[in-house]
Order: sequence, then structure tokens, then C-alpha cells
Amino acid sequence: MDDAKASGPRIGITGSYGGLNLGDEAILEAILRPLRDDLRAEILVFSRDTKDTERRHRVEALPVRTMTKDESREVIKRLDLLVFGGGGILYDQEAQLYLREANLAHEQQVPVVAYGLSAGPLTKPHNREAVRESLNRFAAITVRDRHAQRLLQDLGIEVPVKLTADPALLLEPQPFPEETWQHEGLVRAKRLVGFSVREPGPAAPDLDIEHYHALVANAADFVVDRLDADVVFVPMERSRVDVQHSHAVVGKMEHATRAAVLKGEYGSGELLALFSRLEFAVGMRLHFLIFAARQNVPFVSLPYASKVEGFIEEMELPAPPVLAGLNAGTLLAHIDRSWDHRDSLRERIAAHLPKLQARALENEATVKALLALKRR
Repeated sequence: MDDAKASGPRIGITGSYGGLNLGDEAILEAILRPLRDDLRAEILVFSRDTKDTERRHRVEALPVRTMTKDESREVIKRLDLLVFGGGGILYDQEAQLYLREANLAHEQQVPVVAYGLSAGPLTKPHNREAVRESLNRFAAITVRDRHAQRLLQDLGIEVPVKLTADPALLLEPQPFPEETWQHEGLVRAKRLVGFSVREPGPAAPDLDIEHYHALVANAADFVVDRLDADVVFVPMERSRVDVQHSHAVVGKMEHATRAAVLKGEYGSGELLALFSRLEFAVGMRLHFLIFAARQNVPFVSLPYASKVEGFIEEMELPAPPVLAGLNAGTLLAHIDRSWDHRDSLRERIAAHLPKLQARALENEATVKALLALKRR
């Protein structure tokens, strides 16, 4: 592993890592790069699947969900810094679970930095209090969207909450060989449009599955008819149920023979490279939309959460109503207009993406500033 050559500070990273979600893995990859290249840091990642994290990122990983508090405490007390995040890990069902290592770091006087977080939904008083108490002891806090900034400030967080951007905006594509396209059966598609769905899950508990499956199936059929395109569903969470939900949507399509669900297991950089072949995208998951933007692919979002709305607002792109209030007619009209104006959408993405990438770099700068202060 690369850490064998480390000579710099000892840094722990805790978040939603362990191969469950390619968006989270993209975040981790983006966090790791400057720590390795610029700081030569010795890095430990608290992971839900240590083998996946070690294989995927060539870094030492610790089994966060099975470690006792005493075991975590022994590791944390030897750190110079704990990175908390990034991503949307502060929500009602699991906020206190994710905060455990941060609170142990507080006990050991190890500084903690929140790295490009999202937050919410946080409606339960005991969770709001736990977040407020813990984050008020952080050394620094950066968030990736204004919704999170406003929520944390409204909770009474007194540590300055700095607006940055998602670290995955800095991810670079990795090779996606031609034989892989053949394996996926996509080489003959003269026009390819990507789709993304997601499971309800703890971060999106109010999703109406029947409603959104029918909505997305209608949209995919419309794309086939209107654009004479093939569609490919891109599961961002293979180990959960994105694959099943993708197949369920395809099963509702009239033009199911023109649709495919991506079969292979890919790294975040490989998946990012795939987006270069798409002409258009329609999706729910945030990092699906971020990957589209990184490859300057015009897209239509299906906003189901504030983190998606926040990204669309930052890019100053048009968006349909939130998913719960969206009907097929409104969505298809929005897709139709967006396709007709795809060149202007590309121009808008190209104009706003560099600004967000510059803000994403401020996450790295915050970590470096804290470590420099600690060395004084």
C-alpha cells in the first residue's frame, strides 16, 4: 500500500466508505489524493468493508462497524487529525452512528474537520442535539451545499460553516477500455442516454416507489421515441438495490429492448469515463449528475433531496419540481426542452463547473491549514 512510503501526518478518515456507493468512493478518492501527494500522510480509513477499501484505494482500512469504542479510541488517540466525511452522513437514522469516531476524537483532543458535508433530514430533537453538541467541538467545518450550511447554522453550530463543494468534482476519469463497451453490449448504440434511480433507504425515506418507477419508465420510453436513443441505467449503489430498481423500471418500459442496466463493477474513475460516451442524462443520484457535469453531458435532474437541489442551484440549471410533486407530462416536457437546448446547457455547465471545482479545492486547503497550525 502507498502508506508504506508515508512520512507525514497521521490522518484518519471516517464516513460512508466500503464500496456501497460509487459516489462516496469518488469522494474518498478525491480526499486521498492531496493527503498522499502533497502531505505524504499516513492514512487510516474507517470502513464498512475493509477489503473493498484496501483493494479500491490502496490504503489501510479499519472495520468501523465492528470495532469497540476502546479499539477505536486506541487508534484515534495516535492521529494528528480526523477527517469527518464527506457526503451526506448527517441524517436522522444514522447521524449518531457516524459521529461516534468524531466524539472519540474530541475525548482525545484530536482535531476533527468536517469535509464537504451535506446534512438532513434532521428532524428528531435528540439527533439535532447530538449533531449540535459534536460539531460545536470541530476544528473546522466545510459543507458542499447551501442547504447544509443553512441547516447547521440553524441548529446552532457556532463553528464557522464554510461553503465549499463536493470533493468528487475533482475526480479524474480512468480508462474505460473498448472491450468493456462490448461486454456491456453498448457498442452499437448510435445515441446513448444515461439514467439513474435509487432505493428509498434511510437518506430518502419518503420516496414513492410506484410513482417514481412509472415516471422514470415513461421518461425512458420518451427518450427512445423522441431521440431514437438507447438508454443505459447506471447503478451507483450495486451492493444495495439500485440494480433491482433499475430492472424494475426497465420492466415497466414499452421499449425495454432498447434499455440496458450496466452489469460490470467499476471504480469511480472508470464510471466517470463512461459518461464521455453519453449524449444526455436523466437521473436521481447526486453523483450521477456530478459525473455528467464533469464530462459536460447535458442532464435533467430528478430532485428527491436537498443535496440534489443544492447542486442544481449552484450550477444554475433548470430543474423540474421535486420528485414527489412531479407528473409525467411535466417531466417529459422538461426533458424535451432540455434536449432542444442541450448546447446552451453544455455552455452553462462549462461556465459553472470550474467555480465549483475551485471551491472543492478549499476542502483540501482547510485540512492543510489545520495541520500547519497544529505543527506550530
